[in-house]
Amino acid sequence: MTSPLVLEIPTAADMQALGARLASVLRAGDLLVLTGDLGAGKTTLTQGLGAALGVRGRVASPTFVISRVHPADGAGPALVHVDTYRMADALEVADLDLEYSLADSVTVVEWGAGLVEDLSADRLEIVLTRQAEPPPGADPDDPSAAIRTVTVTAVGDRWAGTDLAAALCVPSGA
Repeated sequence: MTSPLVLEIPTAADMQALGARLASVLRAGDLLVLTGDLGAGKTTLTQGLGAALGVRGRVASPTFVISRVHPADGAGPALVHVDTYRMADALEVADLDLEYSLADSVTVVEWGAGLVEDLSADRLEIVLTRQAEPPPGADPDDPSAAIRTVTVTAVGDRWAGTDLAAALCVPSGA
């Protein structure tokens, strides 16, 4: 496990841009485990990821359908987007048969901590938190106005030698 990379993401557009930058280091077989409160930006991050991967279909929260498969429009991997919020345990998650699509897809599991780690020894664990107070000048009644902190931890040999900070951080002045 590498040292976590911690980023502050001020807007939903910035969260989608982070997802796009993340897509640049992903390949088929990668597992991303997203953790965070409601409204922290898990689906927004996945939308940016899906757009950059060039997958078909609107990337939306799979809360009620549990799992969505977004086939690749080109040569890249499909995106499997899963929400385990309503799952009681790892046995329920096992019924989704994610191991069958894992090798050919980028798999993103929202609320997956403690439930999907057995799928792969190599994964990115991404924790999103929303600050309680919106930034100065923001509408205090707009839930999207709060700054998000995103902590990315690379687990496993797959990520050895990958410079996540270079891939995910926006250069100053950009």
